[in-house]
Amino acid sequence: MKLAVAALAAFLVALPAMAEKLPPQRVFDSPELSGPRARGVKLSPDGKAVTYIKTRADDLTVTDLWIADVAGGEPRLLLDGKSLAPEARDLSEAEKARRERAGVATRGIVDYEWDRQGRVILAPVEGDLWVYDVAAGAARQLTHTASDEIDAKVSPKGAFVSFVRDDNLYIVPTTGGAERALTRGGTELKSWATAEFIAQEEMDRHTGYWWSPDDSRLAVAFVDQTPIDIVERPEVNATGARVVAQRYPRPGRPNARVDLYIQPLAGPRLKVDLGGNPDVYLARVDWSKDGRTLYVQREARDQRRLDLLAIDAATGKGKVILSETSPHWVDLTEDFRPLADGTFLWSSETSGYRHLYLHGADGKLIRAVTSGDWPVDQVEGVDEATASVIFSAHKDTPLERRIYSVSYATPGPPRALTPPGGQWTVTVAEQGGAFVGTYNDPTTPPQTALYRADGSRVRWIEQNALIASHPFWPYVERLREPAFGTVKAADGQDLYWSLRTPPDFDATKRYPAIVQVYGGPGSALVSRSWATPEDQILLDAGYILFKLDNRGTPNRALAFKTAIDRRMGQMEVDDQIAGARYLQSLPYVDKDRLGVTGWSYGGYMTLLLLTTPDSPFRAGVAGAPVTDWRLYDTHYTERFMGTPADNVSGYAATEVVARLPRLKPGALLLMHGMADDNVTFDHSTRVLFALQAAGTPFETMVYPGLRHRGGWTPKNRMHRTMMTVDFFDRKLKPGA
Repeated sequence: MKLAVAALAAFLVALPAMAEKLPPQRVFDSPELSGPRARGVKLSPDGKAVTYIKTRADDLTVTDLWIADVAGGEPRLLLDGKSLAPEARDLSEAEKARRERAGVATRGIVDYEWDRQGRVILAPVEGDLWVYDVAAGAARQLTHTASDEIDAKVSPKGAFVSFVRDDNLYIVPTTGGAERALTRGGTELKSWATAEFIAQEEMDRHTGYWWSPDDSRLAVAFVDQTPIDIVERPEVNATGARVVAQRYPRPGRPNARVDLYIQPLAGPRLKVDLGGNPDVYLARVDWSKDGRTLYVQREARDQRRLDLLAIDAATGKGKVILSETSPHWVDLTEDFRPLADGTFLWSSETSGYRHLYLHGADGKLIRAVTSGDWPVDQVEGVDEATASVIFSAHKDTPLERRIYSVSYATPGPPRALTPPGGQWTVTVAEQGGAFVGTYNDPTTPPQTALYRADGSRVRWIEQNALIASHPFWPYVERLREPAFGTVKAADGQDLYWSLRTPPDFDATKRYPAIVQVYGGPGSALVSRSWATPEDQILLDAGYILFKLDNRGTPNRALAFKTAIDRRMGQMEVDDQIAGARYLQSLPYVDKDRLGVTGWSYGGYMTLLLLTTPDSPFRAGVAGAPVTDWRLYDTHYTERFMGTPADNVSGYAATEVVARLPRLKPGALLLMHGMADDNVTFDHSTRVLFALQAAGTPFETMVYPGLRHRGGWTPKNRMHRTMMTVDFFDRKLKPGA
């Protein structure tokens, strides 16, 4: 603790006042304040070009497709999202749900795919499909129907485009021509080739079909939602309301039944044997390189066992070749990589940290590929020509994410391909190990470049340099690097925190502080990364911003992550309170003027922190909070909590309403989207009702038509941010 305080004291010096503040409305105007950034980056199959999606400079709600030649030259516009779709179309519920699950908040070119020969690019645009012919340099519309074509793909050999329409799977020749239905009879409740709600929302599986490498057949899921309970939820929009009968699987209740078939382009459909227990999760599906074996990852309902099945594609029969088990839970990853010789890469946390392993075709372990007291984040790519795997990891510190390469054939230490300092994300070429990398840190907005396999830079794609022409440049003198440090948890583990001060900070004064919290599994907030410009609004308003990653968050040892097993909302609160007490001890923090805010799990944590005994927080803004885990979905909740029947005391301890008598009058601003299909609106209405019944003053802001993530326009986000600033100003500023 003393070292952290000393380091922080050295960091915090009196800073001169800056004349120009960032106008709040500028954060939500075009062009994007963080500068031009490349999203959805992909290398062309021949390695000669890089394509990416970029927000328009004149409209933050529309994205276009750009291309940059590896040989040099300026990037150029390939597909103009506004030209292809001048007006927003009313999308189907299925497509709206897919975009919500994927976090897509724009229209225009929101996704695309190269064929493996590099001849065409497929792009769905507002429900229809377009194909860009690379040789001709022109785009043509492939479908034009009243219904949406969703989850479109180019077959591996490039002969077909496949898509789902009205719950059935179709193919059409890439060159155009008559489409063909591969399945018939699909309905909303019994659908072909779609990923069910749970798979999309919690399992990071957004498709329900998979092409074989030779274009001859597909693995196709069949989803039966009829066992799932109907949860009626109101969906209130600006011009009216309706009641949605949503199939929403809650803890301890039935899930969808998912079967898997092998569908030849010519010939009868073949059912895959997934075992005798239908109450499992279809987690992942992959084809072997020769197309003879279909690999299926089958997850147990309690998520303490993950089986890898090798299925004979000719018969549909198979066997378990590998099982991963845990007394806590087994996380799903994208790390399984089948290799041409029949062996495969797999990741496991059996050592106490996630590491990579090479297995034989029979599933037996050949060797460990990585090891050490640090976790692999994920496999980013494989270069079989050099027998190397490229992966990301928080190897040196949980605060930084770097890219590494290691041989899976010859044991040895990994080699860093990127320098330290911040956060790296990459897209790796299918061959050769070249990659497109995006880097950012607290003073560097996202920069994207093409790199050789050894990590040397070939060319910039979007340099996004913070220079005079950059959108953020007029306010750059107000940008301050965060301080970082640790406090101890009750069990002695280090908890990382970050702290940011207002631009005109004076260490002899005292400032109100806001704790920004998420706190849930799967997401860490404390990192050396470029912050959202929305934070600058709070900093300019005179607040210190503080974040802490409690036990249960990622990028640490298995024991750190699983400490919350069966007791969510307990240890996380203890850790955040420890962070708040440390914050109160700082001489320039007004210990009586602490606020807290968060969204989703962060909204849940905000409510818990406001209602903990002797809470140090005067006020909090809780967005879309879970308030009772019995109302959330099966896969997420049961992973960490089990079922309500098996963990009665755990569920009772996490429930929010019983804690509300401890809420200080006027301390809460509660926000929620009125069309939220993830954290449904009844999570908040329970709190509204209980506080009203108790006569406890509080504030509320609801957003018609908005979901948990989807539909939030720049104007909506500006309103939410300014409501937050206004509330904290009234509750935390002197004289409040």
